[in-house]
Amino acid sequence: MTTHDHSDLVPVPCILMRGGTSRGPFFLESELPSDPALRDRFLLAAMGSPDKRQIDGLGGAHPLTSKVGIVRRSETPGVDLDFLFAQLQPDKDTVDTSPNCGNMLAAVLPFALERGLLPVRQGATTARVLTLNTGMQCDVTVRTPGGRLQYTGEARIDGVPGTAAPITIDFLDTAGSVCPSLLPSGRVLDRIDVPGAEPFAIEATLIDNGMPMVLVRAADLGVTGYEDVADLNANTMLKAKLEALRLAVGPVMGLGDVTNKSYPKMCLVAAPRAGGSIATRCFIPHVCHEAIGVLAAVTVATACVLGGSVTAGIANAPAGLVKTVSVEHPTGEFSVELELDKDNPQQVIRAALLRTARPIMRGEVLVSQDIWRGE
Repeated sequence: MTTHDHSDLVPVPCILMRGGTSRGPFFLESELPSDPALRDRFLLAAMGSPDKRQIDGLGGAHPLTSKVGIVRRSETPGVDLDFLFAQLQPDKDTVDTSPNCGNMLAAVLPFALERGLLPVRQGATTARVLTLNTGMQCDVTVRTPGGRLQYTGEARIDGVPGTAAPITIDFLDTAGSVCPSLLPSGRVLDRIDVPGAEPFAIEATLIDNGMPMVLVRAADLGVTGYEDVADLNANTMLKAKLEALRLAVGPVMGLGDVTNKSYPKMCLVAAPRAGGSIATRCFIPHVCHEAIGVLAAVTVATACVLGGSVTAGIANAPAGLVKTVSVEHPTGEFSVELELDKDNPQQVIRAALLRTARPIMRGEVLVSQDIWRGE
């Protein structure tokens, strides 16, 4: 990579993509520094972190708009694309590549086709994507009528205005994405003793079907689970309890000390109010989500179909081995299709869902040559 002819800044090609309800720049791995530490310093500079406004970068001053996708052709047999997701924070100097992001995942195939990594098929193009963060694989399908990418369409996802072309994601194996297993404690329901200045005990389901999560009944923490996002973000007592619980369950979930980790996510659950299966308020992990993450929705939906979980008595899950679970969130709902093992109904064997994505801008992000060189 060379500096601009007229300045001491280094231009790096990228496409700013919306993936589901998230947003961030996508890069080809080959166009970034190969050293992970140098790559992370570049990403922090590109996004403008740490700064709560991210005024000097591409970030949008929110965790959902402080995300990065890195893509390459895969050398794994049977896999088309490798995807590395990076979660940055507006006001921190961290680059977390340990969790997945199902929303940004929706933009991987469109980006790869835009950059010519794969051929565009007639009618529809499907690619198998390996998420390098956790080793999770999925099949992603986009519309390509006439051999051209189609971004406009009739699909609507809550949390994003308007409609767009549908992108389907069929997850192949999400159980225990970061944790050792689907139920890392070995139990579908745990009673957690939370230490601290004001210790308390609470029932929770510790689960990871694509995203490590702690599910608790909203009522057990003195809230309804239907509050506005702003009210929950302003509830310092609730957030302190959630963080104390999060730190307490980290070791139980096989995650160790999670003080500086972006997972597990914390989720308040309540009975549905809008015809869905369950109502949720998710924290990611310290800010209440305006909607719900893709893999968080898959994980919550999974808890709803497991007998004896913290959702028992409040979730309204449909009958049958193939279920569509509607997860209500602050700005609408998210439907997840789950298929259960006929020989073991406590085992989810497939998860599928619909997202949308589109490129917002293509060009070059400019960073100081000193940062690029690691000086």
